[in-house]
Amino acid sequence: MKNIISDNRIPEVISTLEEMHPEAACALDFGTRFQLLVAVVLSAQTTDVSVNKVTPELFARYPTAEAMADADPLDVQEIIRTIGLYKNKAGNVVKLSKKLVSDHGGEVPDEFDELVKLPGVGRKTANVVLAEAFGKARIAVDTHVFRVANRIGLTDGKSPEEVEEGLMARLPESQWIEAHHLLIFHGRKVCHARNPECPKCGLKGVCRYFAESHDSSW
Repeated sequence: MKNIISDNRIPEVISTLEEMHPEAACALDFGTRFQLLVAVVLSAQTTDVSVNKVTPELFARYPTAEAMADADPLDVQEIIRTIGLYKNKAGNVVKLSKKLVSDHGGEVPDEFDELVKLPGVGRKTANVVLAEAFGKARIAVDTHVFRVANRIGLTDGKSPEEVEEGLMARLPESQWIEAHHLLIFHGRKVCHARNPECPKCGLKGVCRYFAESHDSSW
């Protein structure tokens, strides 16, 4: 790997992100593990804000896996139609609910291999659920985490899985969940995909993206 920041600078990165984003946490609204799972599935390729606008009605109508398993996918579509890929997502949340009922007694499993067997659940979604619902140390890599971790120089991964492995190797396990939230918030608020707000970023002194784009030494 090239242009990776040194291990002794990682605590500085984390502490700076903590200062910049003290509110960093899961931004999805949910009341149960099942509702968290559904919300994360719905959040793929759309914003948490958009998901939070449709889930109150969805969860009022279908609060449990048993209720969602009996839902008409067309009705679910109508409730969530304002979010991206709503037709596929409606089908997936009904199908995953049926599988939860048939295979897990209506409960969300706490094992990665079982979670990724559910329709619409990939690696990122499974890791979010394990971290948020069960408190298991995981780093879920979405587009923000992938971009920010590579830009800063925490990793040099070519895929989400490589970034996940790189972050887990370099960060203490006790910081994995927090780091996931910090990197997401930094990507949303400062380190945008286009036109990152480098001048106001507290990581200018350590970030390899800033150094390379401004021809400064680091």
